[in-house]
Amino acid sequence: MITLNKDLSGKILDVGGGGEGIIGRLYGEQVTAIDKYQEELDEAPSGFVKVLMDAVNLTFSDCSFDHATFFYSLMFMSAEEQRRAIMEAVRVLKCGGEIHIWDCEIASAYLEPFCVDVQVQLPTEQISTTYGIGKLDAQDKTSIQTICENAGLQSVTERVGEEGFYLCFKKISHHNASL
Repeated sequence: MITLNKDLSGKILDVGGGGEGIIGRLYGEQVTAIDKYQEELDEAPSGFVKVLMDAVNLTFSDCSFDHATFFYSLMFMSAEEQRRAIMEAVRVLKCGGEIHIWDCEIASAYLEPFCVDVQVQLPTEQISTTYGIGKLDAQDKTSIQTICENAGLQSVTERVGEEGFYLCFKKISHHNASL
């Protein structure tokens, strides 16, 4: 069970925030959720801004968000897309802002798809969902940490549970790592 409390202040960019819209449900009007699939945005509940956009090419201005979240969205990206999406999130994050990542370790999602059941406890509701993907690239906590560190982020928190891992990184400067 992942327990989420409303403890982030300011503007939040939720990358891949369609579908269940977990972060949007929790933070409401603080959230701008992006997804590259309109049907995912259409499925998400109302109460927050939803924008059709690809995470690897954000159209937001530099330093325009206090937080960026990736709630089980990196698993749907190739390793290169993960790198580019995190770099873009860093670009639009204010100095001192944080990136929050919830995801899971995937040794293999090809030929057989990978699925993870996720239980989320919000202050006002409990959500049960399954995320599934078929892809060639494996991912683990270390591969995501490496991308974040290479993007100039400083590790703040890491937790590992049965449903995956949570990582929090802080943008400490206007670091411009190369794409």
